[in-house]
Amino acid sequence: MAIPVIYNLRSVRARWVSAIVAVLGIAGTVGVFVAMLSLANGFRATLVASGSQDNAILMRAGATAEMMSGITLESIKIVQDDPGVARDGSGPMITSEVVVVAPFPLRATGTNANVQVRGVSGNVLTIRRNVKIIQGRMFQPGLSELIVGSNANKTYAGLTVGNTVDFGGGHWRVVGVFDAGGSAFDSEVWADARVLDDVYKRPTNIYQSATVHLTSPAALQGLKDSVSADPRLNLDVFREVDYYAKQSTAMTRLITVLGGLVAFVMAIGAIFGALNTMYSAVSERGREIATMRALGFGGPAVVFSFLIEALLIAFVGGVIGCVAVLRLNGLTTSTINWQTFSNLAFAFKITPGLLLSGLVFALAMGLIGGLLPAISAARRPIAVALREL
Repeated sequence: MAIPVIYNLRSVRARWVSAIVAVLGIAGTVGVFVAMLSLANGFRATLVASGSQDNAILMRAGATAEMMSGITLESIKIVQDDPGVARDGSGPMITSEVVVVAPFPLRATGTNANVQVRGVSGNVLTIRRNVKIIQGRMFQPGLSELIVGSNANKTYAGLTVGNTVDFGGGHWRVVGVFDAGGSAFDSEVWADARVLDDVYKRPTNIYQSATVHLTSPAALQGLKDSVSADPRLNLDVFREVDYYAKQSTAMTRLITVLGGLVAFVMAIGAIFGALNTMYSAVSERGREIATMRALGFGGPAVVFSFLIEALLIAFVGGVIGCVAVLRLNGLTTSTINWQTFSNLAFAFKITPGLLLSGLVFALAMGLIGGLLPAISAARRPIAVALREL
């Protein structure tokens, strides 16, 4: 025979002060837990959005990131004739790229932050089709002109259309702003690769990567086979979306681990709060429990009833924590991308799956915090408690 749930609701209402303390502790823990996971989720989503299933990226064999790679123009010319490389009216759809890091002052503080400056080919917009010019125009090849990502335009002083900025020993004119659909490119500044090479006095005809538009997503394996079979080439080929997903792994893991540690420490406090609430309930309701046992409610029914009460408190705390953290969804923040040593803007990304994880986490805290008091309540001797009536 089960104890009616209405009994638990009335019990929580009667002890609302201690219940609120437990609810707030669980809500705070769940809020931190979901917020940290949404940070990791947003960071990964931003980098993954930079890649396309239709593109492949080529780097020196063994290089794990563009900053550590180097490929020659001769190698790029060999690859561009492979059958997997798409072509349009102007020729092979491939952009040869160089990457440097330059300091720009933040609008908010005036202090410098590293920005990734990417040298690209003039046909880059036909290859990265999620990138659109939203203000001004594309840079002209051969000129010291820049186009800047939408986040870079908002975040750094001076990166506005018509302005001139100095870095790397060169004078650059900002001629356009592009939107890259919330990807990592939105935090970058783009220029003509040959001009960027010349200003930074880098070796001629040496690039760090090349991005190829494939004839179809299925053409990747054929391109890989062709590159690996050519003894003149020392290159690795990755699907672009896979490359950027891998780039997010280290930072995502760091945020998740740190967030997990913080949430774990807070969860210990929340569990003790739930324990205190439930033990207080057991202490105050000794006679009620004895009466219910005398009326025929067994020990398992008492345990189940107290667990329902603890889970009810935990569920309310979990819902409050999830609702409170929802306002962070879409909020933009930034951090150092340790793969490129540059500042990367990204947004908190709260998904239904994360909210569900937060509720499960809350219920787990409630279960742990309510189990021992529930067992204690069920084991109270009936005869002793009834003598106190």
